[in-house]
Amino acid sequence: MNFRMNGWSLLLIGLVLIANGCKQPNGDENKDAKQENGTVLYIDTADVSSDYYTEQHRPQFHFTPEEKWMNDPNGMVYYDGEYHLFYQHNPDTNVWGPMHWGHAVSTDLVHWGHLPIALYPDELGTIFSGSAVVDEKNTTGFKKGEEDPIVAMFTHHHDQKGQTQSIAYSLNRGRDFTKYKDNPVITNPGIADFRDPKVLWHEESRQWVMVLAVRDHVRIYKSPDLINWEMTSKFGKGEGNHNGVWECPDLFQLPVGGNPEDKRWVMIVSIGDGAPNGGSGTQYFIGDFDGEKFTNVNPAGTELWIDWGRDNYAGVTWANIPEKDGRRIFLGWMSNWRYATMVPTYKWRSAMTVPRKLELYSTPEGICLSSEPVDELTKLRMETTSLEAEMISGYENKTGGLGFSSPTMEMELEFTTENGSQFGNASHFGIELSNSKDEKVSIGYEKDNKRFFIDRRNSGKTDFSEDFAGIHYAPWENDDEKIKMKLLIDVSSVELFAEDGKVVMTDIFFPNEEFTQVKLFSKNGNVKLNSGKIWNLKSAWNPGEK
Repeated sequence: MNFRMNGWSLLLIGLVLIANGCKQPNGDENKDAKQENGTVLYIDTADVSSDYYTEQHRPQFHFTPEEKWMNDPNGMVYYDGEYHLFYQHNPDTNVWGPMHWGHAVSTDLVHWGHLPIALYPDELGTIFSGSAVVDEKNTTGFKKGEEDPIVAMFTHHHDQKGQTQSIAYSLNRGRDFTKYKDNPVITNPGIADFRDPKVLWHEESRQWVMVLAVRDHVRIYKSPDLINWEMTSKFGKGEGNHNGVWECPDLFQLPVGGNPEDKRWVMIVSIGDGAPNGGSGTQYFIGDFDGEKFTNVNPAGTELWIDWGRDNYAGVTWANIPEKDGRRIFLGWMSNWRYATMVPTYKWRSAMTVPRKLELYSTPEGICLSSEPVDELTKLRMETTSLEAEMISGYENKTGGLGFSSPTMEMELEFTTENGSQFGNASHFGIELSNSKDEKVSIGYEKDNKRFFIDRRNSGKTDFSEDFAGIHYAPWENDDEKIKMKLLIDVSSVELFAEDGKVVMTDIFFPNEEFTQVKLFSKNGNVKLNSGKIWNLKSAWNPGEK
């Protein structure tokens, strides 16, 4: 966590919301909520206002708060059919301020229901970033009934007393939290940046493990009960990128290429500034972990990035995903500290990326991490248009052949880049999204420079920050003469998952008129489009819109 100093989303039929109330799309508490013996079961969406979540620039399939400020995702945990998303939230204004934990739930990672604020500031400080786990073995002793405790661990930030680590627990499926009476459970050793605890259960050593960001490194702790903690090691000094303060770590194990007999540990660390394309970003390390110490398997200076775009920060993964599911699911904050408080939205500020499945794959240079959208997002697909193989020379306008006009789309495209061939001699090529005001965003590949790019220099509103407009790059040297791109395009963002998620870029934009025009282009030569599909995506928030 840097800076420091749900119309249709509530279509959670069958989602048991044992809450003090689930907030309605129109802001009323429990209006039209279906109840049984006082328990909220789901929300009747019959009278959802048709203009809910339709403000200018409001994302249609990304999570956003109904109003006010949001940044880091926090406490992401799965329990009893629900994905919980907590997040850094200022409920009073649309800029960063006294931090609370906002709260939302989903049964499918697509449609979200807003719940009341989970954690409020207190005498120990405001509520900075952290994580949550299900205490299935009741190591804390907090369990009193049938439900397993959900235990949140977070940073208390106090302007005078500094940053300490505290816990809170819920015995009713995350609807209410009780702060532990003897907080903090980890006191501050005299370090200003001492925050963002990420907790996991380490089965081999039968203990809880926590990784904590401490300015220019992380510290690893162990605990038998989530209450009593002992530091076991440090990692990171001289490793990876140190252009900014280290924040929001995560630690988990994944199989390489899906092979359960070959696993590696992944450590994610965000940096507040100095990412490859400027501003905040998220790096990762591949290594080994024995329950107490993480060892990087790459040379210390190796830099690996989970996303090369400008707008994916502080991302972490969900805890307690069922073993039968087996996925490691990631979510990031879709903004950048260089301009996050200045973007031209007013009722709310900031969105999350789409949830992404993380996997490891092997390369000649070593093991790397890929990201792809979760499959659940395909339920938003409506009309589809298939693109036949053709040569692209200059600009080819595909808008009229789509059969729909929409700012929310999914695309899958494959191009041939054969050197010395009439089918692939363009210097760069890709997709242009535009509107009638001649505003545009271009996404593509530069063959000569061997890199993907997103160009938002002329994307509409850019003058709110001198750091916003620009072209952003991600290196990629293709070895099979084909370039594959998957794009998720929302009203104010594009996410590129190229080469099966091996190259990922996320950028936001703010056009004065929605981008509904689609062109394919090539420059300084031709490129062959081998195949393509474009889907119109419906809103995840309002079934009558988009």
